[in-house]
This record gives sequence, structure tokens and C-alpha cells, in this order.
Amino acid sequence: MTLKLIDLSQEIYEGMSIFPMHQKTFIMTNMSHEENMKMTGSPTLGFSARNLLISEHCGTHSDGVSEFKPGGLTIDKMPLEYFWGSAICLDVSHVRYPKYIEPEDLEDALRRSGQEIRKGDIVLLYTGHHDRAFGTDKFQTEYTGLSYEAGKWLAEQGVVNIGVDAPAIDLTPDDINFSGHMVCRDYNITNTENLCNLDKLVNKRFLYIGLPLKIRDGSGSPIRAVALVEED
Repeated sequence: MTLKLIDLSQEIYEGMSIFPMHQKTFIMTNMSHEENMKMTGSPTLGFSARNLLISEHCGTHSDGVSEFKPGGLTIDKMPLEYFWGSAICLDVSHVRYPKYIEPEDLEDALRRSGQEIRKGDIVLLYTGHHDRAFGTDKFQTEYTGLSYEAGKWLAEQGVVNIGVDAPAIDLTPDDINFSGHMVCRDYNITNTENLCNLDKLVNKRFLYIGLPLKIRDGSGSPIRAVALVEED
């Protein structure tokens, strides 16, 4: 069996698009090769390094339950099985702002996919928002998201991680209740935001890997999300 690796992650860079409530990304030079050679006295080899000032919710990332639930599990305490495992991708790209993704949209997408949701699955939702709006001012505004009932429908199927190709799993900026995150709070599961290349996974089952950094007491973590799919 031949497997193909698909990168689902955004780049991290200064000036990148960040959800408005979070810290902007800053990247600073720590030392250049030349500076390090002066520091060490080596005539042959120098080391370069940069310093990063980034949010735990920078770019493609997963949330710790503690972000939205006081006393909830922090990212370092959550089961790793929430961040890797068998996954499917459902196409809900026909649902556009200001409409919510509703249970019937998920049921229809699941039926069209020919897949099933199994307990412990990771479900990625292809909304098409990244393809349509990334790199524009509209990327952080006016994208669809889960209604509470839709998120609950996924959680009650046994889904442990809900992923989207948008800045949040909520309908933004209208849903001030943050319904998708409320479901994650109520069911103690995670969500993964700012994915990309989900069009390559629509209606497929695959191995998903998006491991968080082991940040002590972290409210979330940037991840390098990938999918392993069987070659046709």
C-alpha cells in the first residue's frame, strides 16, 4: 500500500492572519551566523537562530479544553488520541455565511461521502473558506460555523476533534455564544482551526496527525497537521 502525505497547515510568519483576540506574530533575529562565530571564536562554523513571539492559537492550531472551560484539561494533559487517528472529511462548502452549519447539513454531507462516523473519529469540515478568502481582509470575517445542535450531533457520534479550514469553528462574527466551542466545552473535546488543503480529502477516510506542543498548562498549541491517504 502506498501512502501520500498531504500538508494541512498554514505557514507561521510575521504579518500572518491572526484571530483578532490573539497576540500578533513577531519573529526576531537572535543571532546571525557571523555574530555566533564571533561569540564562539570558531573560524569555520556559525549558528543562526530566531526568537518567536506567537499565540498558542497561532495559525493552524488545536485548543485545550481549558481555553473555554475554567478547570478544563490543558493542552499538555489532553489525550494524544484527540490529535491523531482515523479521520474523515465532509464537504459543507455549500453552506455560506450568514447561515450556520446545521445537523441536516452534516447528515447530508456524511451520506454523500459514503463514509460513517466511528467513535473516536476526527472529523474535518471542508467549508471552502480558506480557498476563497485566505490572503484577503475577508479571511477573518464572515465565515460559516457550527450551530450548537450541529456540534452536539458530532460530539454525540463520538467525535473527539472537529477541524475546519477557517479561523474558528463558530459562525463569525455573529455568534457571540461561540456555539462550536460551547460544544467542545460541554463534551470535553477539542477543535482544530485554520486548516488548509481540505479539498484534497473530501469524502475520504485517512490517518490524521496534528500533534500539539507539550506546553505546560497551555490553552492550545500550534500544530503541523498532516493527512496520510492511500494513493489511488
